[in-house]
Amino acid sequence: MSKTAILEIDGKKYEFPVIVGTENEVAIDIEKLRGATGAITLDPGYKNSGSCKSEITFLDGEEGILRYRGYSIEDLADKADFLEVAYLLIFGELPNKAQLEKFENDIRKHTLVNEEMKSILEGFPKTAHPMGVLSSLTSALTAFNPKSVNVENEKELYDAICKTMGKFLVIATWTYRRRMGFPLNYYDNTKGYVENFMRLMFEIPTEPYKMDKRIVDALDKLFILHADHEQNCSTSTVRIVGSSHAGLFASISAGVSALWGPLHGGANQAVLEMLEEINNNGGDVAKYVLKAKDKDDPFRLMGFGHRVYKNFDPRATIIKKAADEVLDALGVDDPLLDIAKQLEKVALEDDYFKSRNLYPNVDFYSGIIYRAMGIPVEMFTVLFAIGRLPGWIAQWKEMRINKEPIGRPRQVYTGSPLRPFKEVNER
Repeated sequence: MSKTAILEIDGKKYEFPVIVGTENEVAIDIEKLRGATGAITLDPGYKNSGSCKSEITFLDGEEGILRYRGYSIEDLADKADFLEVAYLLIFGELPNKAQLEKFENDIRKHTLVNEEMKSILEGFPKTAHPMGVLSSLTSALTAFNPKSVNVENEKELYDAICKTMGKFLVIATWTYRRRMGFPLNYYDNTKGYVENFMRLMFEIPTEPYKMDKRIVDALDKLFILHADHEQNCSTSTVRIVGSSHAGLFASISAGVSALWGPLHGGANQAVLEMLEEINNNGGDVAKYVLKAKDKDDPFRLMGFGHRVYKNFDPRATIIKKAADEVLDALGVDDPLLDIAKQLEKVALEDDYFKSRNLYPNVDFYSGIIYRAMGIPVEMFTVLFAIGRLPGWIAQWKEMRINKEPIGRPRQVYTGSPLRPFKEVNER
């Protein structure tokens, strides 16, 4: 027997269907609310509103659960690589060996970026923020790929996905190379996707570039952990832009811009800025811990706790081990990383932080790893975008395949009522 919810307005009752997801999430379907009652819901930030049904990612913040297509994030981070997870998110199932090889080879076919894109890149000053450059370059790809993707044509859609995966990685690393004044690198088809990120970023013509497998593995895990996170700000942006039938590059570009915000993808950058503040003021960690505990002090520890995960961030548990391995592999002597380790110890042992679930989150550990690798803080969110790319593609694809309607939120108008117009000399 199907469940219903009853809403009463001015003494009149209305029934609406109740939908239960596969993980027992309960939703009241109010699609016909306005037509039936003339009323709308008001939900700033959409904290209580579901915008879609999705088969991609399940997240339970209270229990600290994250799953992609039914697979636990712990299993995927431990047993899969990034392209396997990308394939899973986009196409719904883990690939077999032949499918994975084909996917990787087909991505390689699309890694060359039109040379005219260099002119666009050179138009930006070196001081431009890499995320602003990345958003613009992603949008600019539409100029070289003007044809709309026919989502009902399986081959055309598959080619567009491989093209996006291939070109986005290259232009993302170009934002760094431009900022540093280095010559631009090209994809090496003899190496893997994450290995290519490393050499695209760091290889210079004057000497051979050697990669530490522990660093590559840690980065691979980080990309997996960032690959999707349900209907967050940037993902919702990608879906709503795509709902107008905007193309894949345009929708991804909008997602990059949304991710840029300090309340979203910029969180790991905020962690490093906090560590720099502590270091510049004498490096007294105990002093800043006391400031964080003082409710009247505006200082806040960045990278601790999570607005969705109320117990613990399952991604942080995974990446903590990788962070330890990276620091051990690189043997970096950095006062900021020393401060980070002291803060981590306090947060994991101090009852104040433990009782409030202010544990180190994935942004805290990813910031540590990027810092140890020598990646500038301005590039942190770019790396987040590379990891999130398959999730954005999967969400865009699902939205288009499901023929979801164009996004068009309502509002409650609180401005002036009708008033007469006065001529300028009467105002």
